[in-house]
Amino acid sequence: MPGLAETTAAGLIAAMPELGQVSNKAISALLGVAPYDDDSGKRRGERQIKGGRRRVRNLFYMACLGAATGNNPMLKAFYQRCWQKERRRRSRLSPACASSSSILNTLIARGEKWDAVATR
Repeated sequence: MPGLAETTAAGLIAAMPELGQVSNKAISALLGVAPYDDDSGKRRGERQIKGGRRRVRNLFYMACLGAATGNNPMLKAFYQRCWQKERRRRSRLSPACASSSSILNTLIARGEKWDAVATR
């Protein structure tokens, strides 16, 4: 996947043996980029990311930042759409990380390589 270097790929494979074996939601939760709600009754609280594997999340977060701001056209377009919604910086990148983790999980499960045309 463009923007994710060999070090990031090796770190993800080493620290997350579940890649390709569980659902996309589970991968996002294990990585720590899944949004959790803070609702109670009629009150709707702010969504936030929490939990997961902190070191892997930090590794993946920085790689997604580079991919979303320059190296991966698909992820960059997604990041720009979040930017236009006027979200905070962290809130803009978290959905991009969750999307990337889902794409990587699916690619590994299917045993396929990245194809920019097929992922559109």
